[in-house]
Amino acid sequence: MKKTLAALAALALCGVASAQSSVTLFGVVDVAVSNVSNKAERVYTLADLTRPSLLADSIKVSRTELRNSGLSSSRLGFRGVEDLGGGLTAGFWLESPLTNDDGGGLSAFSRRSTVSLAGGFGELRLGRDSTPTKLNDDQFDPFGATGIGASLIATAYSHSRVSNSVQYFLPRGLGGVYGNVMYAFHERSRFDPLTAVQRDSKAGQFFGGRIGFANGPLDVAVAYGQLDGATVTTDTINIGTDRTTKNKILSAGATYDFGVVKLFGQYSQNRTERSTLAADYTNGFLVVDPKTKVQGYLLGVSVPVGAGLIRASYAHVKYDDNTVGTLWNPVEDRKANKFALGYQHNLSKRTALYATVARVSNKNGAALTVGGPALTAAQLAPAGATYRMKNSTGYEFGLRHSF
Repeated sequence: MKKTLAALAALALCGVASAQSSVTLFGVVDVAVSNVSNKAERVYTLADLTRPSLLADSIKVSRTELRNSGLSSSRLGFRGVEDLGGGLTAGFWLESPLTNDDGGGLSAFSRRSTVSLAGGFGELRLGRDSTPTKLNDDQFDPFGATGIGASLIATAYSHSRVSNSVQYFLPRGLGGVYGNVMYAFHERSRFDPLTAVQRDSKAGQFFGGRIGFANGPLDVAVAYGQLDGATVTTDTINIGTDRTTKNKILSAGATYDFGVVKLFGQYSQNRTERSTLAADYTNGFLVVDPKTKVQGYLLGVSVPVGAGLIRASYAHVKYDDNTVGTLWNPVEDRKANKFALGYQHNLSKRTALYATVARVSNKNGAALTVGGPALTAAQLAPAGATYRMKNSTGYEFGLRHSF
């Protein structure tokens, strides 16, 4: 009898709670058969003419597997909204990655973990969330920066998600203008009382923003983000002093929907620099880490065909390592190109079949791939030879269901 009364009381409490708020269970289960082949070619030197080697001209590693997140990232989440009255609402969002191909992945709500307050002023979110630059990467890539078709821009670098953040989104109804700003705390002590070392690093700190305009078939936006990372100098003057490496991303993109075809375009740049000089006086001279830069662009299309959608993109990435080399041995910038083609057939609003093929071509030492198995450092540099990544080819076909 007591158990029955307790159950009735619990049901009554749930009824009161549901009258004031709503909680939704949602997710995506996406699985695909995937094959990726990564190939490296040997780099020959003048020494090889005098002492030829029996090592192969090229090496390759490939794998066929069942993997997740080919069309959309697999996930499981909970979100809720409570009406506070006067146009004000409170909400939460907990979202975890899901590796449904092996039944794992639910280790943490690392995709998103936020609590929010929204109203006529916009929305304020606190917790772990996507950065403004990631939102641009996703929105202006026909493949949504997911699967083997994802843009090289997202592969080469991305401020994907950050923790300990405060983010503000503009309200709707601003004539097509949208945007958001974000700041994430580094949460590092500035002074270590145990070692008496001053900690100058702000590793983990992020700030950035995004502003866009969407009206009819046109959507255009620009985003900026800076993520600080830690380094430690070895100079004899400030032994053990933490420094900060600043990664600065600028992203601009646009789409235009003609109805029969939708065009995508994106440009992005990641600049890495040190906040202070990295000095090493032990050898009697000053060593300064150079600023480096990676920049890339993407051109893409999506074409609706009945119940399906054809997607294609071409992306290019170039690395500026700020290395000059010598007159007789110049250092050329690393480069990579990627072409991707895919088809999505919608069986319903929530279920789709899909197939994608993609190929990456590397030059001058770039080592980007479409995923899959990697060649180890020992395989790329065996005794008496050096190999560089040449190309990466892959395909996947699968099933995606959302709920």
